[in-house]
Amino acid sequence: MTKPMLLSEFTRLPAAMRATAFEGLSALIDTVADAAPESHRFLRYQWFAAATAAYGLRARTLVVEHDGDPVIALPFASFGPGPAKLAMVPGCYWPFRGFPAAEHAEPAAFDTLLDRLGQEVNGLRIGPSYDGDPATSALVEAARQRGWAVLDRFVADSYALDMVAAQEEEGGFPRTSTFKKNRFHEKHLAAHGALEWRFLSGADLLAGGFDKLAAIEEKSWIAARTDGSDAKFTKQGHGAFWRQAAADPVVARMLWAALLTIDGEPAAFSFDMNLGRLKYAIANSYDPAFAKHSPGKLLYYRNLVRARDDGMTMVDWGAGDSGYKRVIGADRGPAIRDWLLLRPGAPALLGQVLKGMWRRSGQ
Repeated sequence: MTKPMLLSEFTRLPAAMRATAFEGLSALIDTVADAAPESHRFLRYQWFAAATAAYGLRARTLVVEHDGDPVIALPFASFGPGPAKLAMVPGCYWPFRGFPAAEHAEPAAFDTLLDRLGQEVNGLRIGPSYDGDPATSALVEAARQRGWAVLDRFVADSYALDMVAAQEEEGGFPRTSTFKKNRFHEKHLAAHGALEWRFLSGADLLAGGFDKLAAIEEKSWIAARTDGSDAKFTKQGHGAFWRQAAADPVVARMLWAALLTIDGEPAAFSFDMNLGRLKYAIANSYDPAFAKHSPGKLLYYRNLVRARDDGMTMVDWGAGDSGYKRVIGADRGPAIRDWLLLRPGAPALLGQVLKGMWRRSGQ
């Protein structure tokens, strides 16, 4: 009679890792995004669909599965001369460009991704991306280990406000002196008309809110001093991206805006993305007709108080003017970089030659 085997005597087979390339954007992106760190769950199918539509890109997607469970989704689109076979992760600059990876994704999954990526392209650009970004950092480390050339260029420093730490400091947050100054400015601002302070959800933004933000941008310095292409919500700027991204109800629930109107006319806004206890501060602007009374600052303090009362603890301000951010209490955070990964062989050798040029092309 054959003696039955004990469970402890079975040898567990190695986990099966498989990377599959899809033409276009895969619906599995949402599955991976749902398992990503909370700070990265906006990196959904519609986020990338909005980018490809708004910026005229054609995408493919690599999906890595671990025993049939999707753990990484990498959308990519070509850029530069066709024969160069270079690709980039599509998206909008704000708050950063990246791709979703499940929190439990193992290093072997990134090795598998990289091996398949090398069959598709000669090089991949990721960024702007924060130092320490879990998915980007894991892919960069896998690239180094597997002989890819890894080029980085510094873009800017980020800034972040820890509202818990600020609240614990002497005077609390915001300080009593700040409240007094703000009340003084609000009193004088009210001489221009009735003030209304509002908060808009993603649904509100789709129902005309984005148009109000665009109206402010069209009066702001960005319209007066530039060609307007960097505006967030106008037709000349990135308005198409945000309106299409908000078509996903999950993304829409993450979007948030604070709006000040004076006699019913839009005068200032702050636009954010809320993910759990983290707020990404993406854009703000104001009508320069009211600049003397700092409408943007008044609105943003109200926005921060609301965020604190809603249980949010960290505000990520990204890059840009550090002056007012430091005044509010923000500290320097991780550096923001662009990465270029070039597969082994001729692309990697060329990358070593061009490394200095790539770094100097940053900010």
